[in-house]
Amino acid sequence: MTTSSDQKTKNIARLFFVAMFISVVMAALFSFTVYKKINEEFLKQLGITKTDANSKITNSILGGYLDGYGVRNAKNIALGNRTSVTKNLLAYTKQHVNTPAFAKEYNALRENQKPTFNVAQSPEEMQLQMIAQSKKGIADLEASIKKADAANKKMFEDILVSAKKRLQEAEDPNHKVFANYRKNYPAMVKTIEAGNQKQLADWEKKYPVNHQHFIKGRLLQFLEETKDIDYNAELVTKNGKKYFVNKAYESKGNRWKMAFRAGKEVVEPAREFVQQWIAEIEN
Repeated sequence: MTTSSDQKTKNIARLFFVAMFISVVMAALFSFTVYKKINEEFLKQLGITKTDANSKITNSILGGYLDGYGVRNAKNIALGNRTSVTKNLLAYTKQHVNTPAFAKEYNALRENQKPTFNVAQSPEEMQLQMIAQSKKGIADLEASIKKADAANKKMFEDILVSAKKRLQEAEDPNHKVFANYRKNYPAMVKTIEAGNQKQLADWEKKYPVNHQHFIKGRLLQFLEETKDIDYNAELVTKNGKKYFVNKAYESKGNRWKMAFRAGKEVVEPAREFVQQWIAEIEN
């Protein structure tokens, strides 16, 4: 596990990550039973405007990545009361994801990700397409013959003969190509329809109609990614980089390690809220 010389700056990036439960991990909101208006003074502490904060929250949650660019004043936050700042960040995040603006962005993303379904070409459509292609090929060859010099004219004429033969075959509904296609068409339709239905089911599962269910999925993943964190795990420095003494922890995912670095005072309040919030979201 690596660290930079400016560990304080990294700490705030992790804190911001937790607050926005970006990409399923470090996310969750601190529970406030009555919280009609959130004090936005903490945004000034972070060095970010409300507009930018809303944009980063939306981009991070919907896009599944951390948009922490431009967050300033890292040292002050890292040295301050991280739990208090986290509570404010989490509460603000919850407030934002319940706004019509966020729902609108989610619905736009959902529609944009809607799959394009395949359609089986009917035997008649297939034959008409082959006829049209053959006729176009003949027209192009006849035009080439008119422009060809004596050395190439014979070659184009021979190709034209073959092209006209292919057109005759394309116009024959009993040709073996069309006969086989008609025979296999019903099974092909079923296969394509089954594929379409699976795409639709996968899309609806990933992007539910209710954006709250989408958020619920993020919260469930957050709980999974941040479980069993050993906040007291020992580290050892080698060649300027920090590693876990327990080798098993080195194989943990980046999100688990980020939770470890964020610290118990940040992650555990988030986990407590997530469990409560999941219970509040309708199935």
